[in-house]
Amino acid sequence: MSIKTLVTGGTGFLGAYVIQELVEKGYRVRAIRRSDHSPFYIPASVLQQVEWIPGDLLDPAGLEEAMEGMDAVVHAAAKVSFTRKDRRAMFQTNIEGTANVVNAALSMGIRRFVHVSSVAALGRTENEETVTEQKKWVDSKLNTTYALSKYHGEMEVWRAMAEGLPGVIVNPGTILGYGDWNTSSCAIFKTAYGEFPWYSNGINGFVDVRDVARAIGRLLNEEVTGERYILTGDNWSFRQVFDGMADGFRKQRPSREATPFLSGLAWRMSKIRSLISGQPSLLTRESARVAQTSTRYDNSRILRQLPGFVFTPLQETIRQACEAYLKHLQTS
Repeated sequence: MSIKTLVTGGTGFLGAYVIQELVEKGYRVRAIRRSDHSPFYIPASVLQQVEWIPGDLLDPAGLEEAMEGMDAVVHAAAKVSFTRKDRRAMFQTNIEGTANVVNAALSMGIRRFVHVSSVAALGRTENEETVTEQKKWVDSKLNTTYALSKYHGEMEVWRAMAEGLPGVIVNPGTILGYGDWNTSSCAIFKTAYGEFPWYSNGINGFVDVRDVARAIGRLLNEEVTGERYILTGDNWSFRQVFDGMADGFRKQRPSREATPFLSGLAWRMSKIRSLISGQPSLLTRESARVAQTSTRYDNSRILRQLPGFVFTPLQETIRQACEAYLKHLQTS
């Protein structure tokens, strides 16, 4: 008998790939959507097998209704932003919304729960420290508002697991792959395609979106509960990432090093352009600060938990995604 699974954030970048993974593995999938938006990068034959229902994380009664008859929940919905004006909306979605989801899961007797958090919820470091699942959150100017919202959202999940919800938390690094490059971390590809001139030598953990979806699918069948798992494939410098994307698009690599001083100028100029164009900017005060830090992440725990699991090399992720974006540009 297939596991009946509810996915929150089903039309988002990661949520859509989670749906594809589960449908292809024979799961019966129900997904919450807030609009008629459809992820064009997922085969229509997959999306047609999903039971789509309207919903909102801030509607507790609606969440319980959505979980009616479900065995498992994958909570992938989240708001990601690095701009100050989105703080309230992020806290509502990532903290209050998560509290509503786990409360509904407890009330409805959900037997398996996977919460998608972020390595940001573990906090960043200044001295190239290698972060494991044991790292404790420390208040710091290096932590973004998004990180703070995900950390407090996690606290709701830990509370629910202490109250008996059988579940685990996954902490992906920056998720890369083929999607809508006007939203989420996919915007990094659009920035590289536009020949963004600045590079940073800061280091971060990155992971293929398909690998995160595969790990979640595997964890739904594991009996372990009350644990967290870092999901990162490679620790690369931001310069390596942008160089790889530029090469994949056959564009010019970034050539100017964004020192702390120049980063300050760059994000301010980007903010002015954003105000004029009305388009959100990938480069903000917070994202510029993150790009100056170096944090490596240890993925050994998930590899021990899931024997045979292998992460896609980041250069292959970038190559395949760039090919897919170029093909989409040619056909759209």
